[in-house]
Amino acid sequence: MLTSVQKEILQTLINLYQSSEGKSIKGEDIAEVMNRNPGTIRNQMQSLRSLGLVKGVPGPRGGYKPTIEAYHSLNILISDKETKVPIYRNDERLKDISVAKIEFTSVPQPSECEAAIKVLGSIKDLNLGDTIRIGPTPVNNLGIMGKIVGRDDMDNILLVDTSTIRSIPKQTVGDIASKNVISLSADCNLKDAAKIFKENDIDGAPVMKDEKVVGVFTVSDIVHAIANDNEHSKIGDLMSRKVIIINENLKIANAIEILFKKNISRLIIADDDNNLLGIVTRTDLIDSITNLKQFPIITN
Repeated sequence: MLTSVQKEILQTLINLYQSSEGKSIKGEDIAEVMNRNPGTIRNQMQSLRSLGLVKGVPGPRGGYKPTIEAYHSLNILISDKETKVPIYRNDERLKDISVAKIEFTSVPQPSECEAAIKVLGSIKDLNLGDTIRIGPTPVNNLGIMGKIVGRDDMDNILLVDTSTIRSIPKQTVGDIASKNVISLSADCNLKDAAKIFKENDIDGAPVMKDEKVVGVFTVSDIVHAIANDNEHSKIGDLMSRKVIIINENLKIANAIEILFKKNISRLIIADDDNNLLGIVTRTDLIDSITNLKQFPIITN
């Protein structure tokens, strides 16, 4: 049975090791983080080594590394770098920190649901009242948003009052995309483009030239063209050439991330030769993660 001091030392070692990219951690660094005497750390390390939780690395660049048993003793799952679950605060990803485990402590109703978040990395810069976003998780694409209402520095756990819980479908964009795409010719004029938008109740479309996707034209582009006295120009001269073209096998979670980062409202789906296959909009993606038809409606 580990003492509280040993658990804190082990957790600090794992946190520092997490951000060191595999380098050994010196006892002095652990002591500085914990604000303890280095001699105390060295003495405790002997006990932790005898328990098989820590291994020593000799030499000038030596120090300590946690063993697999160390992670198990603190109930931390070991994951590869590629599968780390991120934590965001104010839409900024926090460095050297990730989620090791999520447990829902109460689920009477969504507005009162709390989650205990076991964190790998230091949580000392996260404060009560901070709004954070977690995920998506690698297996079920679970995402959580909420406010920190508790913090356990000993066990490295954040208690979060959740405001949003979403599990993004494992489908691809090809599964939800519109395949009968309304497109515009690069030689099309402004009036004809506006007419096509009105007749089809859309606010944007890919622009084609020689049967290849060359741009995107939207209602906003029409407004800008009129404001700049360019109403007689061709669509090819007014369109946005910064087209985000994706493969139809791209996962919905990845498509949402692209829309968020690029601040755009639609993605064009095409093959390797830029042949148009479909289009997926922000609305399509939102519908895919808010569709509750698969859940039964429970009434009293």
